[in-house]
Amino acid sequence: MASIFTKIVNGEIPSWKVAEDENYFAFLDIFPVAKGHTLVIPKKEVDYLFDLDDETYAGLQLFAKKVALGIQRAIRCKKVGVMVLGLEVPHAHIHLVPMQTEADLLHFSKKLSFSKEEMAEITAAIAKEIELG
Repeated sequence: MASIFTKIVNGEIPSWKVAEDENYFAFLDIFPVAKGHTLVIPKKEVDYLFDLDDETYAGLQLFAKKVALGIQRAIRCKKVGVMVLGLEVPHAHIHLVPMQTEADLLHFSKKLSFSKEEMAEITAAIAKEIELG
């Protein structure tokens, strides 16, 4: 059975996509801990990040870097934190979280909520910055 992330990649479930190429996909987390909190995934469904083949793993990291730089320009944060969490979804993924302080990355139990309009605005801003590179 396909993971929820594979269903997002396949367009079976809607998402707030900020970037995509032939191998990777980035979209806003629907339960963010900060404005602009983004998930970056390989399109290839593999449960555990460190089970990815070396080429896919390296490509995912480079794609995440491109997305993180776009997030940083769009959200105006001090840094973008990187977390590898996720026992709930059996699909390798990286969390990119805009940070003003280290505490912003440490409070994953404190989720935020944004309206559809705000999510669309955040998505457009990050996607634009990624394109501008």
